Amino acid sequence: MRALNLYGEKDIRFEENTPKPTIKNREDVIIKVKSVGICGSDLSRFIKLGPYIKGMTFGHEFAGEVVEVGEDVKQVKVGDRVAGCPAFVCKKCDSCLRGEPARCEKLVVIGAFHPGAYAEYTKLPESHVLKLPDNVDYDTAAMVEPSAVVAHGFYQTSIQAGAEIAIMGVGSIGLLAVQWAKIFGAKKIYAIDIDQKKLAIAKKLGADVIINSREKPAYKQIMEHTHGRGVDLAVESAGSPITSEQVLALPCKGGEVVFMGIPYANIHIERFYFEKIVRNELTIYGSWNAVSSPFPGKEWSTTIHYMSKGLIRSDAMISHTFSLAEGPDVFRKIVNNQIDSVKVLFHPEIIEKTGGLTEGSHGNRFCT
Repeated sequence: MRALNLYGEKDIRFEENTPKPTIKNREDVIIKVKSVGICGSDLSRFIKLGPYIKGMTFGHEFAGEVVEVGEDVKQVKVGDRVAGCPAFVCKKCDSCLRGEPARCEKLVVIGAFHPGAYAEYTKLPESHVLKLPDNVDYDTAAMVEPSAVVAHGFYQTSIQAGAEIAIMGVGSIGLLAVQWAKIFGAKKIYAIDIDQKKLAIAKKLGADVIINSREKPAYKQIMEHTHGRGVDLAVESAGSPITSEQVLALPCKGGEVVFMGIPYANIHIERFYFEKIVRNELTIYGSWNAVSSPFPGKEWSTTIHYMSKGLIRSDAMISHTFSLAEGPDVFRKIVNNQIDSVKVLFHPEIIEKTGGLTEGSHGNRFCT
């Protein structure tokens, strides 16, 4: 089986002899992977963290077709189009027993201790498999998992329809956050980034105001737009030490901040920003993973629902698609800023190198 396997820091290999998954448990479902995305956490593990297990098949954001099921599987059948929840929880710790699986002490995703989805086939228990409506294509469905991550963050907050929401960082998570802000009934959505191309995509996906923070500090521009009030909710989705500090100055008094990005460096907060927490009596939320109770949670069902209604779109977000054979080169180019990408997908069924698609079902894409 063709797969991308992670051996160490900056050592991901395309291999054609990776063992294909087999049915071992009565609830197993084997899925032919049609589309699988590169997550920011994949890049971090590739750059400096390395694998949990040397040579593990990598990747966890995917969709595909069921090709084999265990004898106890009842909810899906061979031929079904599905997405997969890649998270495994222990079901025994205090958090799991309280019905809070995202806080599980031993939560892991496929690609860590279970083979992942950068492969022709992957395997999950039936409880992790979600059927897709006919009008949700595989590339869109490969983004069910990151969309569910964003939904989980929004569900943490107390935000109501009519709110003003700022999204700080409009990479793929931030672009999904723009769309979820609209679903949650935001009256006005502010998209903040230093990349004008990504800001243009945010505008296309529903942002009312785009703010380039290279031009002037984001909080000053937000205060100008809100007449000194600030926003009701600020979403940190860049995972940058800089934005993790600056986001604290965006909300109004009594406002909220939800952290979705994961910074892989220390954060040092200037007094100006830290005082905003105290003086404005902010409520700060951390948001981790995408699962809730009953497992895998409403984040998944609502994501698929809104995708089927056209309210969560992937067309403007997917910049490149590649074959698995191109994977090692793609990872290297992304981390070296040699690909101007937004969301990158692999199509495991493609055998030959493609050089990245510039045309496809999602319309024009950015060339490599």
